[in-house]
This record gives sequence, structure tokens and C-alpha cells, in this order.
Amino acid sequence: QVQDVESGGGFVQSGGSLRLSCVASNINLDFWTIGWFRQSPGKEREAVASIFSRDGSTYYTDSVKDRFTISRGSARNTVSLQMTNLKPEDTGVYYCAAKFGQHLRASLDEYDYRGQGTQVTVSS
Repeated sequence: QVQDVESGGGFVQSGGSLRLSCVASNINLDFWTIGWFRQSPGKEREAVASIFSRDGSTYYTDSVKDRFTISRGSARNTVSLQMTNLKPEDTGVYYCAAKFGQHLRASLDEYDYRGQGTQVTVSS
């Protein structure tokens, strides 16, 4: 069974940085798309970034381009989301999810597995 576990959330002031990690157990990440999504208060759930490791292709939503970077982590089966220059509107619960194959623009509902989420709070 595949399990996605997120970590690294927390509280940070505007302009600060956080690094989220997603550990996806029991799969070979080379053949899976890992996506990060967020649910912010009063907003629809949003796809933040995704990566297909086999060819290094990535996707970012416009609001995080040049601020967030998704990458394979140094630890096995880990994908990281480095978030810099955080803004209050980045506040939300961040989920990682896994989907077999290259599906960089899939919605969260289309993913095969997802984690429980980690809270990110950015104060102004």
C-alpha cells in the first residue's frame, strides 16, 4: 500500500521560507507524478506544483512561480517543496499526492494516493 506523509509545515512571517517534504512509501518515484496541493480558508483547493521525476518535468501555478521549487529530495522516495518569500495568501493546509504516470496538471481527486496534510501559516 502506498502512503504519502507530509512534514515541514509551520508558522512563518511574511517573506520567510519553509521546506515541505513528502515521503511516498512503497513506490518507485521515477514512474509517478507527485503533486502538492493547498486548501486555504475561504478558497477552492489549488494545485501548487507537481513533478514527474523520470524526465524532470514540473508544473507550477502562476502565483508561486519564482518563489517555490519542487524537487526530488536526497532521501529515498522524498519530494520536497521549497517555499521562499512566503505571503499571507500562501496560508493553508498543504497536501502531497501521488499518481502513476505523468499527469502534471491532474486535480487532487484524480490522484491515486494523498497524505493527511500539513498546516502552513504565514503572518503579515
